[in-house]
Amino acid sequence: MLTVIARRVPITRLVLSRGYTSSVREGSVAQSKGFSKKEKAHEDEYARKHEAELLRKLKAEIEAKKEELARLQEKHDEVNSKQ
Repeated sequence: MLTVIARRVPITRLVLSRGYTSSVREGSVAQSKGFSKKEKAHEDEYARKHEAELLRKLKAEIEAKKEELARLQEKHDEVNSKQ
């Protein structure tokens, strides 16, 4: 059924629709200096937030390991004191 619908659309309409684009090259907005600076600022902000989140997770993991180490040290001390 899809092929039947596609065949009904004249090819000339598809070609004419491409004629309505502006004279500005595609992607020229992305090449402008203002856009590049703004895009870089957004990327830098994302990177800082991502790195801050990673650091927060690592610090929490370090604290958990320190607590675990303290518990294990206490158990070790108890076992050694009983001997």
